[in-house]
Amino acid sequence: MRVLVVMDPVSTVQVDADTSFALMLEAQARGHRVDHALASDLELLDGRVFVTSRRATMQRVAEAPILLGEPELLDVGAEIDVVLIRKDPPFDSDYLWLTLLLERLRDEKTLVVNDPRGLRDANEKLYACHFPELTPRTLVSGNKARIKEFVAEVGGRAVIKPVDGHGGEGVFALLEGDKNFNGLVEHVTRLGRRLAMVQSFIPEVTEGDKRILLIDGEVVGAILRVPQKDDVRSNIHVGGSVKAAELTDADRHIVQTVTPKLRADGLYFVGLDVIGGKLTEVNVTSP
Repeated sequence: MRVLVVMDPVSTVQVDADTSFALMLEAQARGHRVDHALASDLELLDGRVFVTSRRATMQRVAEAPILLGEPELLDVGAEIDVVLIRKDPPFDSDYLWLTLLLERLRDEKTLVVNDPRGLRDANEKLYACHFPELTPRTLVSGNKARIKEFVAEVGGRAVIKPVDGHGGEGVFALLEGDKNFNGLVEHVTRLGRRLAMVQSFIPEVTEGDKRILLIDGEVVGAILRVPQKDDVRSNIHVGGSVKAAELTDADRHIVQTVTPKLRADGLYFVGLDVIGGKLTEVNVTSP
């Protein structure tokens, strides 16, 4: 099988903390050919999707984890079996063009994961709002006064994050009465010009943020990302530690509840973020 991975430059890969690298390494171990391409390597010619890709060879060497071969122009629908979209957020205009091009493969034999249309519709922060019964109290707003009211409503503690953020960037704890409250809100909302997600504080965050990986609704693994003692963020890229995790009954209920919609939206490879039995995010771009 020939697998095309559309992702960021290989220079960004971290051997011990990159899911894309792990997937590519495993595909190679199973005897599949793996090709690498950037979003800018795709093109549309007379209605057909082409890509200038390079064969990728993976190795557990921090300085050069992925070796690339010579460029090759391919008709994706005719020569590629699977396209894995692994470009990291943010979902910007380049990401939009990528999904529009790859959506042209809908009638081809090529499997695209995740479905490009589903990716366009599924903001990783807002998608969880389809399931308010599973999430902490949540407000999405750019209005500072409204955010201040909401934080008071939920007990004076909350977490704020940009709706287009990733990797723990721009995530802050909000505390009612804190002299930095206004400044933090203004920073995340860009003085009210950008929406932010504000969620009631979950005390169990100190125990860790559970990432549950699903393939077509089936659980394939779970890890617990534990924040440092002086941080509310548990993301690996900001210093969180990782260990294997077991699912609770609450976790299984979350999986069962969200799976039908994930399947309907063509979101086959997904990472659910769960804290204290509450769904906080649904990662679909590069879980």
